[in-house]
Amino acid sequence: MADPSSYRPRPGEIPDSPGVYKFRDEHGRVIYVGKAKSLRQRLANYFQDLTGLHPRTRTMVTTAASVEWTVVSTEVEALQLEYSWIKEFDPRFNVKYRDDKSYPSLAVTMNEEFPRVQVMRGPKKKGVRYFGPYAHAWAIRETVDLMLRVFPVRTCSAGVFKRSAQIGRPCLLGYIGKCSAPCVGRVDAGEHRRLAEEFCDFMAGRTGAHLRRLEREMHRAAEEMEYERAARLRDDIEALRRAMEKNAVVLADATDADLVAVAEDELEAAVQIFHVRGGRVRGQRGWVTDKVEEVTTAGLVEHALQQLYGEESGDAVPREVLVPALPGPVEPLAAWLAGRRGAAVDLRVPQRGDKRALMETVRRNAQQALALHKTKRASDLTTRSRALEEIAEALGLDSAPLRIECFDISHLQGEDVVASMVVFEDGLARKSEYRRFQIKGFAGQDDVRSMHEVVFRRFRRYLQERQRTGEWAAGEERESPGSEGPGSAPDGAVGANAADGPDGADGPAPAEERGGSRAPKFAYPPQLVVVDGGQPQVAAARRALDELGIDDVAVCGLAKRLEEVWLPGEDDPVVLPRTSEGLYMLQRVRDEAHRFAIRYQRGKRSRAMKASPLDAVHGLGESRKQALVKHFGSVRRLRAATVEQICEVPGVGRKTAEAVAAALAQAAPAAPAVNTATGEILEDREDR
Repeated sequence: MADPSSYRPRPGEIPDSPGVYKFRDEHGRVIYVGKAKSLRQRLANYFQDLTGLHPRTRTMVTTAASVEWTVVSTEVEALQLEYSWIKEFDPRFNVKYRDDKSYPSLAVTMNEEFPRVQVMRGPKKKGVRYFGPYAHAWAIRETVDLMLRVFPVRTCSAGVFKRSAQIGRPCLLGYIGKCSAPCVGRVDAGEHRRLAEEFCDFMAGRTGAHLRRLEREMHRAAEEMEYERAARLRDDIEALRRAMEKNAVVLADATDADLVAVAEDELEAAVQIFHVRGGRVRGQRGWVTDKVEEVTTAGLVEHALQQLYGEESGDAVPREVLVPALPGPVEPLAAWLAGRRGAAVDLRVPQRGDKRALMETVRRNAQQALALHKTKRASDLTTRSRALEEIAEALGLDSAPLRIECFDISHLQGEDVVASMVVFEDGLARKSEYRRFQIKGFAGQDDVRSMHEVVFRRFRRYLQERQRTGEWAAGEERESPGSEGPGSAPDGAVGANAADGPDGADGPAPAEERGGSRAPKFAYPPQLVVVDGGQPQVAAARRALDELGIDDVAVCGLAKRLEEVWLPGEDDPVVLPRTSEGLYMLQRVRDEAHRFAIRYQRGKRSRAMKASPLDAVHGLGESRKQALVKHFGSVRRLRAATVEQICEVPGVGRKTAEAVAAALAQAAPAAPAVNTATGEILEDREDR
């Protein structure tokens, strides 16, 4: 626990102007970001007597080890920079809203030649019109199904669209009149885009004009005695009205507004947002958050608006935003919203009438969401806390291990030896911090030696990060982070900032395993290292830490056979009860490391099996590889071809042909394929 006076800036150092400040912990990680109209006055509040601070603020300033700031010109710039830094650094003491689910939206891909209507989740894409979000995907599909009678816009995937165009026959929706079938030329691109724009206009709330147009056409058809067409138009009007009924009218037709309500207690807060477009509720979403900083309702509203509109622009920001409390001062936030929209935004608290009544409905939804969240989380939070306390007690730690890293080794009969590192913080997996390694210090299978290498490399990188940031105390003596330990890989083998490539450099977890896109770091150390194995693996991990001079990280191992916990230098294991929450958490950590290592190892093996001699040809892309194999029928026949014959393949010049011939001549031919049922050797079956 740090003393705030040890890093308090000297009087007069802090400017009396708008700006954004960052508190960092002893490892250099940003733990809090804030903004201020006057940096001098705001920061002075953090360095008063600790007994006068809010408990959460007191925890933050005693966890921090330094503070820095950036001066800006206006409060609007401070708001923008604060939002950017919170997104970049993910500070642990800032309010961060968590979506309670991934809400689906109705999307129209206006950026395509033939726009498509579909359900979309996740981040918004440029050139796509979004409507919602909705609580359920089936609600979107029901609405779309009704509207396709009137606006027969394409809903098929790119593959189905391409296939229908090739065979000259539309899909089922084209036959039943729910698609205008642009794939087979029933309408051209311009006509189809007009249908998509009308669909968007109707979804945006401009319904009256379309209904009146259809009614005029229906009456005209009846007068001309085209009764079948009139009946079809009547059914179209009824379908649109049923689609409109799914969104209740709550405000005047011209109202475009977002209503934000907050429900909170001492520890947590829930935010609910209703999106009203054209006077109808077009979408709803909600967030929950831990109140890890001292924050008022107005502050929660400000954070919610930053998250809601931080990545939006144009019409996605409505003309009116109704909130339960206004942040003070309100002018910078209103100016920021106007900048996102490109026009004025009315930010206010509704006082009376329909908008006040609707705000009460949104508030009740927020209260229900908070109650449901607390019911779900209460047991989980209690269980995680008890598990960490049991681990600390069993291993003799001074405090609960809030960050646990687990290492596992994986191989296939001694080949493709890899390792994984998974991270759990506060008992929850932090997938953005997962890492994977290749064993490079030696060849063959040796789990103990592999464990030593991986732990050594991980913590050597930690020391390199500390040295780079100048975090070591003067006179502190340690082995140089760049020095080689027994069995370790050469410098540069730990490629924390490199993606996995053909050379097998270490790297972060793949995108689907990571919770975010932040830069990978090894700079933050764990309180506990868990290894998958028994006494030998634990001793190897401890020896790697000792060689680096690291003595403030605990080590244990979890053996699979009897689920025994081994400690360094102990002849007997620690046996936790089978019903222990601490044992269950260690098992979860170990199993996650095993899963992640197996996935990486299988991926490497799969890539190796798919390797081709043509991969060695510089500048030869996938399309030309496929063209070569298709032209000759197999790599074996391509290997036997002359340079002149290879030049006959479209797109392959003489220089490329010579490179292909040279690469195939150097590569050893693959073993002949064998029919396992008959034992027959199958010639000319090499296909890569």
